[in-house]
Formats: sequence, structure tokens, C-alpha cells
Amino acid sequence: MDPRRSLLSWIEIDADALAHNLRTLRDLLTPGTRFQWVVKANAYGHGLETVVPLAWENDVDWLGVHALSEAERARRAGWTRPLYLLGPTARTRLARIRELGLETVVFDLDTLAALDEVGDPKRPIGVHLKLETGTHRQGILAEDLPAFTRFLERARGVRLAGLAMHFANIEDTTDHGFARKQLARFEELSDPIRRHFADTLRHTACTAAVLTMPETCFDMVRVGIGSYGYWPSRETLVACRARLGHPITLAPALTWKARIGQLRSVPSGSYVGYGCSDRVGRPTRVAVLPIGYSDGYDRGLSRLGHVLVHGRRAPILGRICMNILMADVTDVAEVGDQSEVVLLGAQGDESVHAGDLAEQMQTIPYEVLARLSPTLPRLLTRQGEIVASNGSAGG
Repeated sequence: MDPRRSLLSWIEIDADALAHNLRTLRDLLTPGTRFQWVVKANAYGHGLETVVPLAWENDVDWLGVHALSEAERARRAGWTRPLYLLGPTARTRLARIRELGLETVVFDLDTLAALDEVGDPKRPIGVHLKLETGTHRQGILAEDLPAFTRFLERARGVRLAGLAMHFANIEDTTDHGFARKQLARFEELSDPIRRHFADTLRHTACTAAVLTMPETCFDMVRVGIGSYGYWPSRETLVACRARLGHPITLAPALTWKARIGQLRSVPSGSYVGYGCSDRVGRPTRVAVLPIGYSDGYDRGLSRLGHVLVHGRRAPILGRICMNILMADVTDVAEVGDQSEVVLLGAQGDESVHAGDLAEQMQTIPYEVLARLSPTLPRLLTRQGEIVASNGSAGG
């Protein structure tokens, strides 16, 4: 039986769209450049366990996660290739990095020393130094680098595997002057280190860098938002087209669906929802959906957002609740109890893009996707047919 028949709300992940995006981005790279697929934040809301098998299918070289818990989930899902930890780890759990066979970012000397203590000299932990070039988030200052390299020269439990940085202003502008300054600084800091440590990977490029500045790609790239079918920004789209001279297409892979839980006929002049925040000016048919801000549908979309019913836009009425929202389906024909509704994605000729919701929320598509509840079932599809069901993606 199709698992969708027993669900009130679920997320469908299009395997073909993901494959297209991964292939499109990889085709921009020089042969031999390693491809790291960033699957932090539950694979940008798509479900970490759902996408790991697709990483195998699409010849992904590395996976990148933020937290140790995500690394554990990736290993349980069967990922045995290199796995990179982008975020910090509690000192009491550093031994788990060795047990899971991870490589990890390092930006403070105390953590490096602690990793060396728990590392195995026969299989030392690969560490990647995050160099400070202008973002001032994670990062090692130039004056502190000599202490790191001196330590690594005598370390036994760790080995220098990579040198990394992150761009501060490459997505939100078509002027990449600051990014070029960061890149020059990275090369200035990394070149002397690489002369003393062989086989050290350099990686700086996110999706926007891959699309707009090929000189940033070095030995490996770390691709996130573009792999899921979203441009980092309009500016990235413009800069990419100017660079390539032709458009490329990224295909959003995620569709969020729900079923109408109840249909109500509301008389003209009646209020809908908390706070009497909306009042209908005509006899109105209201669809009650079992979705709210606890599921990741932001309360800020109250009276602003739309859902799709039978390929028509239906505006949200009143305030979005914790587990419920209401939509006006008066102008949608043949709506019934249990009718399928799209909250994010396409239906017929209409679509609701994460960028549309982000503009209404005054944020970015990354946040819209990352906040989708991990308890919503993720269903993997090919040409509309379910090929795998992940139930709940886990917390």
C-alpha cells in the first residue's frame, strides 16, 4: 500500500532532482576535485537518512555534518566513506570522533591537544585547521598558526588532513572583491603549511563559490543548498550566468504535503482563529490542516502564506497555531475532507518556493528548509512513485 494513504502530513524527496543537482554542480569542477555533500541540519530538512543512499548512488566523495549526533546517524545509515565534522564537539566526547572514523575541523589548540590524547597513533585522527581570513566566526588567527603547526609536527594521535576557510560575503553580492581578499589571505596562510605537510586538502568553496568563483575550489568543495535545488541568492544566480554565459538549472527536491483534516463553512462576518485576527467578508469554506509552527510552518506566515489545493492557491486565514492552520478554499472546486494540500513545492501549474516563504518571513530559504520538523515522515520518490519510506527522520 502507498504509505501516503495513511499519513496526514509528510515530505516527499525527489531522488531524480537531487541527482540532477549533484551532477550539475559536479560538472562545474575540475576532474579530481573531491565533492563533499553537506547534510547538516537533517540534510537541510530533507532527512539525513533519506539522502545517504543517494550519496552512494551519485558518487559523492565525502559527507559533511555539523554535530557528532549527525555523524552517528550517517554511519548508522551505512555511510563508510570520509565524513567531515564541521562543528565543535564536547571535550568529553572527542574519543567518539576516533571511534566513528571522522575527520574534524579544529580552531583551538586545547581541542587539538585533547584529540591527540584520544587518537590512535596507528590511525591518527585527521584534523582540518580552519584559517581566519575575514569571517571571524570559527578560525585560527595568523599569529596563532605557528603554535598549531609546531604541535602537529610532534603529534602522534592526530595528523593534519586539511586546511579550510569560509567566505563571509560571496552569496549576497555580485561584487566578489571581499571574497577575493579572503582567498588571497587563505593562500598566504596555507602555502607555507602545505610545504611542510604533504597530502593536505585545501577546501574553501560552498555552493555560491562553486557557481561563481572556480578558483576557490582547490582540492575539495563543500556543497549544501545548491544540491537541494536552491540558489544561495539572486545575486549568485546573476553572477553565475554572467560567468558561464548560459543558464543552469537547479531543481528543488522537496515537497511538503498534508491532508485536509476538516472542512468548515463559515458565515460572512465571522472571525477565524486566535485573537480574532482575521474576519471573512463572505460565506467562506475553510480547510483546517494538521500543520503548525511546531512542524516548521512559521507563525510569521499568518495571513501571508498560501497553500496549494487542486493546483489553486488558497490563502492562509488567521494565526498559524502550534499544530493547526486554516486556509480559505472557497474558490477551489471539488475540495473534500482528506484532499491533498501542498505547503511547499509544486502542484499543477502553481508552486510555493522556499524563497517565497523566506521573503514573507524576512529570512532565507536555508532557514525555511532547516526548520522542517524531523518528526515529519520523509518519503523518497522517483517519477512520483514512492521507493523508500523513512517514517520519522529522527531528532
